[in-house]
Amino acid sequence: MYPEDLIQPMRQELIDAGLSEIRSSDEVKKNIESEGTTFVVINSVCGCAAANARPAVRLALKGSEKLPDRMITSFAGNDVEAVDTAREMMAPFPPSSPSMALFKNGQLVHMIERHHIEGRNAELISENLQGAFQEHC
Repeated sequence: MYPEDLIQPMRQELIDAGLSEIRSSDEVKKNIESEGTTFVVINSVCGCAAANARPAVRLALKGSEKLPDRMITSFAGNDVEAVDTAREMMAPFPPSSPSMALFKNGQLVHMIERHHIEGRNAELISENLQGAFQEHC
């Protein structure tokens, strides 16, 4: 686990963007299995989360005509129960952080893995997310 005082600003960045922080398995299931769309972000301390993933989420939410019904986030390494459950629901994709997923009526419809985040700028990732929101939300 990372010290909470170290990761709190990283958590807050997504909360300020409009995501709800989820820390339990039951909360993850409840959100993802609900009718409609749920956007899930597995947050991370890594550089690609700071430089690309979190900025991409903020850009996508500001620039999208359509948004998911629910937007949730959990922190890899600290919110173990929530992250494990989210990752199980993201199968067959292997665990990675950061990562982002869009679910519709409990079904995974779009996935962005860490290797889709590394080496890509926030604008490109944001466009990917906006396209998914436009198609599924």
